[in-house]
Amino acid sequence: MRCLIVDDEPDMCWVLEQILKNKNVLSAKATTAVEALLLLETNSFQIAFIDAKLPDIEGFELAKLIQDKEPSMRLVMISGFYTKDTKEVKQALQKGLISGFISKPFNNKEVQALFASS
Repeated sequence: MRCLIVDDEPDMCWVLEQILKNKNVLSAKATTAVEALLLLETNSFQIAFIDAKLPDIEGFELAKLIQDKEPSMRLVMISGFYTKDTKEVKQALQKGLISGFISKPFNNKEVQALFASS
């Protein structure tokens, strides 16, 4: 399985990559939405972890762009800004734009649980 990690914080990308590596998941990292979309042009992924706040566009907008290109990809929003009870997150979950949400800071088990159910 391949995972796309999109977060403007390199340390956050590294942490997610290490958690997934322990589950034998190959991952690619992007620090902007543009980088993520370029990776999607030449790679296929089954799941993506997307930061809600990116320097070039909002994470929800990126999720929509990814969903349009790869409707079967599972998208999980990660954020230190939003919570699971935030209106925007609830709407994205209800509409099926994202299939999961993790608040920062998170622990390994939260990520692994979402991955295990993919």
